[in-house]
Amino acid sequence: MIEPPADKPADDRGPQAPLPTAASRRNRLAAADSRSQRILMLVLRSIFVVVLISVVVLTIASNRTSALDFGFSTVIGLMVAAVALGLIIITVDALTPNKRLAWVVGIFVGIMLGLVGAVAVGSVIDLVAGAWDLKESSSVYLGLAKVTIGIVLVYLSVSVVLTTRDDFRLVIPYVEFARQVRGARPLLLDTSVLIDGRFEDLGRTGIIDAPVLVAQFVIDELQKLADSEDATKRQRGRRGLDVLQRLQANPWVDLEIEDLRAEGRSVDRALVEVAKAERFRIVTTDSGLERVAQINGVACLNLNTVSTAMRTGQVTGEQLRIAIVKRGENPHQGVGFLEDGTMVVIDHGAGKIGLTVETVVTNTVQTSAGRLIFARLAEPASDDVTQVAPSEAEAESSEPPAADARISTMARAATTQPRTPPRPGRNPRR
Repeated sequence: MIEPPADKPADDRGPQAPLPTAASRRNRLAAADSRSQRILMLVLRSIFVVVLISVVVLTIASNRTSALDFGFSTVIGLMVAAVALGLIIITVDALTPNKRLAWVVGIFVGIMLGLVGAVAVGSVIDLVAGAWDLKESSSVYLGLAKVTIGIVLVYLSVSVVLTTRDDFRLVIPYVEFARQVRGARPLLLDTSVLIDGRFEDLGRTGIIDAPVLVAQFVIDELQKLADSEDATKRQRGRRGLDVLQRLQANPWVDLEIEDLRAEGRSVDRALVEVAKAERFRIVTTDSGLERVAQINGVACLNLNTVSTAMRTGQVTGEQLRIAIVKRGENPHQGVGFLEDGTMVVIDHGAGKIGLTVETVVTNTVQTSAGRLIFARLAEPASDDVTQVAPSEAEAESSEPPAADARISTMARAATTQPRTPPRPGRNPRR
């Protein structure tokens, strides 16, 4: 027999670099985006200062009667301003390798809005100057005021558009500024998914590459279940909170808690409204929530549907230890629940209510509403069965098992026979 090679000791492996997680990658992208935005705003403010100084100097110099009035210091100042402007443009091009189309469009829209505002303000200044007869005496200052106000309006417009591009909507032909969701759309977890627990198993595989969000009102509902007086609800709530803690500790899952409140609304309605507004995807095991989300145009992922598509059908024969809590639809059936809330129907378990028994799975039914497991009581092992010999009095008074079976069969036949059987040969129409 060929033995597998022994594992190397942990000390010989040397230090290993930690695996990059989805959270670290997302944090790096967010930091790069924030750094680029700060650089862009710094450049914008620098350009604003340089252009403002240059316009003021040129406006004053253009009204000199002689070239001698345009001194050497003014020329040096303009040259320095031009060189500074060129250096600023080159610097911004070098420091922003990841250029965003939203920034370019935002700058363009901001300039257009600023120019429109400058024209409007300039018209108002001309009207005021004409009414007070100020055009001839102070034409230089009026022009300087128009240009200065125009530059200020352009700067403010571009700054507002760039800093609020993720929050407000500006709809123009073929252009829309909206909240940006880069990469895969985040997954918004429902209460039932956390209680179910299969999403945690899915997260361990590393297949979840989208951000996972849990709203605060979902955690509040789990807390209410955990504090419930009902034992079943209390167990489900505590299980959901435990699953949430393990998801937070999972390095492969980028989990965030969103501080969202359901003000006077149900949890399902709040989930649908948040997902619709932020373009999230809901993950649930509730078929009712799935239908409501589809009606509202919200993407919804049902884990039961995924499980149905990936089922193996090899659950039959598995042994389960179930606590029977109530009767089933049939008198001889008992009903129990797994930790994730899956219903288990136990044949001949009605007499075991309140007990925890060993069962064997006989069939499983998977629907969009969840799993339904059918089981029977497990037969006791031969080692655990102790046969007790009956006493002589019991042996004399008891009937053989075969006789008991014949007697019970005859009794059932007697009780099921009709009391007034139909007469043979009689026409029922007469």
